[in-house]
Amino acid sequence: MPRTVVITGTSTGIGRATALDLDRRGFVVFATVRREEDGERLRADASDRLRTLLLDVTDEASIQRAAAEVDDAVGAQGLDGLVNNAGIARPGPLEFLELDDLRQQLEVNVTGQVAVTQTFLPLLRRATGRIVNVGSIGGRSALPFAGAYCASKFALEALTDALRMELKADGIAVALIEPGSVATPIWQKAVETELPEEVVARYGAAIDGMKAALGETATEGESPETVARAIHHALTADPPKTRYLVGRMAYVRAALQWLPDRWRDALLLRRLTGG
Repeated sequence: MPRTVVITGTSTGIGRATALDLDRRGFVVFATVRREEDGERLRADASDRLRTLLLDVTDEASIQRAAAEVDDAVGAQGLDGLVNNAGIARPGPLEFLELDDLRQQLEVNVTGQVAVTQTFLPLLRRATGRIVNVGSIGGRSALPFAGAYCASKFALEALTDALRMELKADGIAVALIEPGSVATPIWQKAVETELPEEVVARYGAAIDGMKAALGETATEGESPETVARAIHHALTADPPKTRYLVGRMAYVRAALQWLPDRWRDALLLRRLTGG
């Protein structure tokens, strides 16, 4: 039987590109979406091997149902790979960020990843499979007005490191993908977010600069297909890397982390906000 993989968050962007890439390479792909119409669009561009599953990473019953479907399909062979890709971005200055938005950011990008991993681990153990977590260079290098998103990716870095060590004895490799600027709808949504007048009055000029930078990311960043190729390597290389920096900006921002904090702050603020 071909290799089997579950990928979360495949409606758009990196998840969709990865599902189609692995499908073309002969994997049996179980691609999760939150809406049936998104699944229909994905299946229209894929082979008959690809199956879509309705799954919300914040809904335990939804995760269990999806895992049961995969279990029925793979049987004793087990699952060869799990790609934790689902995620959201809740941008804005932390001073004005709604706490419910912060909770949702962490629930989806952090707790949801753990919930999915816990549920699918028995299937991965049968095949001595692999886990690939899709993080971000924002998990090493925080940006203004993206504090909640970066916090979630910093947390995912720690969870990935811990999980890699915890599962070593089982032979289950765990890798982290760290893209830089990637052209995906997650940043287009951020650019289009309307802000209250009080926020604009206090942070308006800096936010305009940040939105311009995000707009460039949404249209001119690395392609999702580039990230998909790194995910494929993480699923198949022997051994895989523990971390995959993807794209020029990922390497630039990783290098900036070696600078003194205030020097780095000044460079990022000048580039992103004109400050």
